[in-house]
Amino acid sequence: MSHAVLHIAIPSPLRRRFDYLAPARPVPAGSRVSVSFGRRPVVGIVLGGAEGSEVPREKLRPVDAVLDEAPLLPPEILELLHWASTYYHHPIGEVCAAALPVALRQGQPAQPRGLRRYRLTPAGAEASPEQLKRAPRQATLLARLQRLAMAAMAAGPDDLAELDGWPGAMKRLEEKGWVLAEETLMLPASAATDKAPPLGAAQQAAVAAVSAAFGGYAGFLLDGVTGSGKTEVYLRLIEQALAAGRQTLVLVPEIGLTPQLLERFRRRFPVPIAVLHSGLSDGERLNAWLAARAGLAPIVIGTRSAAFTPLPGLGLIVVDEEHDPSFKQQDGFRYSARDVAVVRAQKTRVPIVLGSATPALESLANAAAGRYTRLELPERAGAAVHPHMRLLDIRHQSLDGGVSEPMYRAMHHHLGQGGQVLLFLNRRGYAPVLLCHDCGWVATCRRCDAHLTYHAGQKRIRCHHCGTERPVPQQCGGCGSLDLRPVGHGTERVEEALRARFPDLGVERIDRDATRRKGSLEAKLERVHSGAARILIGTQMLAKGHHFPDVTLVGILDADQGLFSADFRAGERMAQLILQVAGRAGRAERPGEVVIQTHHPEHPLLRLLIEQGYAAFAAAALGERQQAELPPYSFLALLRAEAPAAAVPLAFLEEARGLAESVGHAGVMVLGPVPAPMERRAGRYRAQLLLQAASRAALHRLLDRWLPLLEESKAGRKVRWSLDVDPAEMF
Repeated sequence: MSHAVLHIAIPSPLRRRFDYLAPARPVPAGSRVSVSFGRRPVVGIVLGGAEGSEVPREKLRPVDAVLDEAPLLPPEILELLHWASTYYHHPIGEVCAAALPVALRQGQPAQPRGLRRYRLTPAGAEASPEQLKRAPRQATLLARLQRLAMAAMAAGPDDLAELDGWPGAMKRLEEKGWVLAEETLMLPASAATDKAPPLGAAQQAAVAAVSAAFGGYAGFLLDGVTGSGKTEVYLRLIEQALAAGRQTLVLVPEIGLTPQLLERFRRRFPVPIAVLHSGLSDGERLNAWLAARAGLAPIVIGTRSAAFTPLPGLGLIVVDEEHDPSFKQQDGFRYSARDVAVVRAQKTRVPIVLGSATPALESLANAAAGRYTRLELPERAGAAVHPHMRLLDIRHQSLDGGVSEPMYRAMHHHLGQGGQVLLFLNRRGYAPVLLCHDCGWVATCRRCDAHLTYHAGQKRIRCHHCGTERPVPQQCGGCGSLDLRPVGHGTERVEEALRARFPDLGVERIDRDATRRKGSLEAKLERVHSGAARILIGTQMLAKGHHFPDVTLVGILDADQGLFSADFRAGERMAQLILQVAGRAGRAERPGEVVIQTHHPEHPLLRLLIEQGYAAFAAAALGERQQAELPPYSFLALLRAEAPAAAVPLAFLEEARGLAESVGHAGVMVLGPVPAPMERRAGRYRAQLLLQAASRAALHRLLDRWLPLLEESKAGRKVRWSLDVDPAEMF
């Protein structure tokens, strides 16, 4: 049906759709169009149409071009995007743009790039390699293509990689008319080599419970200790989805977790697997997205934005490491991919599995309330046993590179027994502070309320908040002294100390600085797995997903960072990180030990975690949250504002508070405004206003009435402001 007017979502900060005159032919919802917006052309998504508009017809502009023959976004994805826009109170145009690969946002054709497949023409099928005696490469290539054709297969670059000089030979065969090259959406499938291991009783029960829910919605929290075989449960469920001809969406929190998960999936399933994350080129991401949308990728593995990928045959959703804060987008469209995935599962009536060794307190509360079924895997798979955990009091202890002598003794013991050692410190660089020993001057960021971190390898001091960096100064910026000293410990400094202590053993540092080059992480992990590196030092990049069967000692060098934070979630994050890192110890038959350095060995949360485990810690933390009326027993929204001058954001937020009071905020506490915990960042001053409600409905009623007033505020035009519903970070 053709409409006179199209409602179009345009990526802009305005929280509404825009009307344009429709072209003569019908344009279905979900299609991309090119329109003039102000003085520039933009790509928008058609949301629907009507015969008229609230805007006078003479003021409406026509659509410049329709970019798609068929809708890119199906109705169920448009419905999910509408929900996300409404729930997170974010402009629908920016929400729709976030669901598309960059190439499609830019208006490029929805066609695969660079995925060429080669088929024999009838002439090529009848030709004989004997005809090409003077062109041996062409003869070898023709023979390979004919063998593949007998198996009804076209050839891709992966099938021909070992043939020397095949691209030139292929071009000659094309010129002869024997080969036809075509662009295709089909992703390559690997040959499955792994067989499914036997399941334990708890794994069998988990698989059976989820299997029984296929064909309808059900939420499951797979609460399994590290090494308990959660991934094997995922694989068995995906196997069933494949057998039923359905697609599976697997969400992971970070790019770093994708390679090892992808490798395991490829060794298990001989099907195309689409991968979606920000580390891909625009072309790679476009190809994977189009294959998933066409139903040609039975398995889709991706980070946050993959939650919006169209999947015509969706049958199962898995969210791995569901507790991870990386699932929450921290700028722009601030959504939780985990929560979006749950809503998507509800709307499309498929089961969803949220897996973690340390579930988020919100997920545990949902399970306790009966919204999720909790499936527990309390034991490690196979012969592996839980590591022994102990606190190491480092008060009055001398530290060499951040490592105490008792920790060094434990390292010597485990290395002498043939084990590997992993040391964890969630602080990269050489030292967090560069200090003048004569006057106490400290190198600080000129744009943030933060110290500059000293990076010895690059001879730079760098702000880890805004990215500002400069060469290490030769003298003090206060008194001119030459006696500048690094204070504190980062992973670089620990690595230096380890190499001095263990000169004959391989030491690998794994953090963001050491793995910037493509392939460097894989190369370092290979050295670890081969035994060439016996000692690892790293940040939280090492905490998740990695399997180090020979690591028998995990040392946590500073467990105190999360004990005294202003963020009410800091204790939960600390406990999750400690247990995630501890889970790297003793994953195979070797027993593991976890030693945690602390200045506060008597801290009740630390002792509870070490002595009784995460379940006891989580129960205590939930009790504290309930008493304090904090999430998950209340609901938050955070209004942030920033500007070059300190008084401006506070003035806007004071006005915002007054506007909230003017529309009535029954059931909602309005707290603040206050400066942000780090008030100045990247040269801008930041402040925030917190809304807290016992009822989600009450919070959203206020937001619905309040936001239109904020958009009309003159003070709001002097600041950059944003709303964060269900904030994961309070900074």
